[in-house]
Amino acid sequence: MSEGITVVRVERMRFIKIFALLLGLLVWTSATAWAQGVTVIRDAEIEHSVRTFATPLFQAAGLNPNTLEIFLIEEDTLNAFVVPGGKMFLNTGLILRTEEPTQLMGVIAHETGHIAAGHTFSRGDQVRNATLKAIAGALLGLGAGLATGESGAAAAGSIIGQDMALRGLLSFTRGQENAADQAAIDYMRSAGYSPQGLLDFMQIMEDQEALMSSSQEPYLRTHPMTRDRVRALEQAVREYSGEAGDIEPELARMHARMRAKLSGFLESERRVQRRYPESDTSVPARYARAISDYRNGRLERALDGMGALIEEHPNDAFFHEMRGQMLMEHGRLEEALPDYRTATELLPEEPLIRLSLAQVQVHLDRPEMNEAALENLAKVRAREDDNPTAWRLTAIARGRQGDKGRAALALAEMNYARAEWREAVGQAERAKKLLDNSTPAWLRASDLSEAASRRADEQN
Repeated sequence: MSEGITVVRVERMRFIKIFALLLGLLVWTSATAWAQGVTVIRDAEIEHSVRTFATPLFQAAGLNPNTLEIFLIEEDTLNAFVVPGGKMFLNTGLILRTEEPTQLMGVIAHETGHIAAGHTFSRGDQVRNATLKAIAGALLGLGAGLATGESGAAAAGSIIGQDMALRGLLSFTRGQENAADQAAIDYMRSAGYSPQGLLDFMQIMEDQEALMSSSQEPYLRTHPMTRDRVRALEQAVREYSGEAGDIEPELARMHARMRAKLSGFLESERRVQRRYPESDTSVPARYARAISDYRNGRLERALDGMGALIEEHPNDAFFHEMRGQMLMEHGRLEEALPDYRTATELLPEEPLIRLSLAQVQVHLDRPEMNEAALENLAKVRAREDDNPTAWRLTAIARGRQGDKGRAALALAEMNYARAEWREAVGQAERAKKLLDNSTPAWLRASDLSEAASRRADEQN
């Protein structure tokens, strides 16, 4: 199997989707690799919420939140898993199935327990001899979903279900599961939360355990269940001495919004209507219906729904971002610009929102907009320096300014982030010819050329 990474055309809805071959866990002693197709979703609001839930648990585990990554996989089954390198994956189906935030936090705490204990490195020779050599490239800095710059582009190619290739490598022993449960209990308590949420999730899994293997949720096939595990969690809940009252309102709000957004984008219109009937006038319900309207071609109705939410919550950056996207993806760039500007002003450290603002500015194609876009793109790259979309937009803006050398360098960076090594070498060499060899840009082009050449040689 080739060690290269294939990126196919993407469909961009609310989410930035990356269809990539996940070349995780390559065996050091062999040139053979297994690959797994996944659909990774990027969304500023959902990432912000999940990170808010996870950070106190990471800290309780003695882990640096800045060194751990959480990825969302578009898959309606109930699953979560971790791989070496501090990378955690959550299925959208898992989030949609949780009814309150501590259930999701319990799962995150449990997976954190596996990371903290190093379980991902202790499962036999296959895993001991494995490395995550390609995962960063496979996920492409998680910015490749904007690579086409088009809305509604049809996805090409087929996506292989994640569970089959991961099952053998990610299976945990019962001893490890018990240890991760105990760690999760400790992390939840340290963060000030009852273990009840994890117990609730495990009880859902216990109900699933009686099903035939082919019908079980993937989580069960990589995380063996026992009645003893549930009993231990029940005991931990009884022993919890902290406040076990209502969930913090802000966490409950974020969780409800996250589920509403996932439902609006990923579930059928009929399912959305069942979850959020017109009689439900809550903010999450209206949010889900507006997104569903947008997905199903009722743009003006969707804009009316978002407008009403923004009127009530004028300082909600994610509402402005959502309306901005609706407008941008229908070519109404001038109308989208104020919403993206407002969202960026409200959340200046959020790179995905700033990236969308820069995209609108580049598409407007005016000199002052190109300059503003470059300023925004520099800030995006300061936080995500391997984001290929940021580099692609940078190349466009530089080219319009007549700066062919730095435009070529940006294209080299883009191709390197996409793991397109030969293309990266070609653009880096082109940049070297156009740039003054005494400048930092020329030195960077030289380094990129050498690094990409090595990667290309390894690939062959």
